[in-house]
Amino acid sequence: MATTTTSTVTTIAAQAYHVLKINGYSNTLKAGRHHPLSSCPFSAGGHTWHVSYYPHGCRDSNKDCISIFLVLEDIVTDEDVMAKATFSLLDRYGNPVPSYTYHTKLRNFSTSSGRARGFENFIRRDELERSEYLNDDYFAVAAHVIIPKKKPSVVVPPSNMHLHFGDLLVSKEGTDVKFLVGGEMFAAHRLVLAARSPVFKAELFGPTKKGTIDAIQIDNMEARVFKALLEFIYTDIWLEIGHGKDNVAMAQQLLAAADRYGLQRLKFVYEDKLCNHIDTCSVSTMLVLAEKHHCCKLKEACSTFLSFMSPPIVEDLNSSIFGSELEKTVSSSENHGSQINRTDIRIQPWQNADV
Repeated sequence: MATTTTSTVTTIAAQAYHVLKINGYSNTLKAGRHHPLSSCPFSAGGHTWHVSYYPHGCRDSNKDCISIFLVLEDIVTDEDVMAKATFSLLDRYGNPVPSYTYHTKLRNFSTSSGRARGFENFIRRDELERSEYLNDDYFAVAAHVIIPKKKPSVVVPPSNMHLHFGDLLVSKEGTDVKFLVGGEMFAAHRLVLAARSPVFKAELFGPTKKGTIDAIQIDNMEARVFKALLEFIYTDIWLEIGHGKDNVAMAQQLLAAADRYGLQRLKFVYEDKLCNHIDTCSVSTMLVLAEKHHCCKLKEACSTFLSFMSPPIVEDLNSSIFGSELEKTVSSSENHGSQINRTDIRIQPWQNADV
């Protein structure tokens, strides 16, 4: 049976070969536990490094071993410093000893917890002391440091799917359904509408789906509102509104239309925008809209606005809400050319308070 092997090729950008010479091994054993001895600093890949030598190991669990680490001296926060190292015990001729040669993986040295990489159990002290590699109280360890070339970065452009769908809507290519809204005709694609709106999905593909008629008529909606609704469905981009009564009225109709077709994201967008357009002239209409389309945040914003108003104004607004203003028509899925039913909107009595 054939075995599968994998290999990684590292393209080298920089490398360094540094030898840590321990002359006076017995004296290094006098160093305190967990206190490393460091080599002279050396440069590799534009950074400064050194080799740390722990004669008593770096932990209590390896106190009988010698630990060796490659350490990045520079404090680097704006880039990853990737490197790998090979540590080798050297014989009397300066050649690496294969049985005491170890390789680290490619690691990031710039992290606060990863500035040192190496081997806690490089060699047991008793093994070193019995070996031929400790001569006249001297031994040496070589560190071969390799810094790989950075991979070329590929700039991934942002998604432009909305542009393609927008072009599909404008070109009318492959359209298979038409809508008559406010005297204007709109062509669209059944699958796109169904994918985005549960209401359109039910109307176009459900048990009561509308067959191949010339055009589906949508009442109680302005053509500009339906146009903005279609553009959102195809591109996920909503119509920005400014100030002024006409713009606020447009936002109110778009909120109602979004609720009508189950476009929750669009509904939340215009609910948020309308919260910033509440005044004494619009608060009654906003409250009716919020109650009718279950807009909790808009209703809360209206209540907050009313709580800071004087008692006579609140009384006038109460009268208008339960009077003629409530009879005004607001386009929605529940309003088919008739007047809105009275809604039980309770406003907390105004109380004088220190502000």
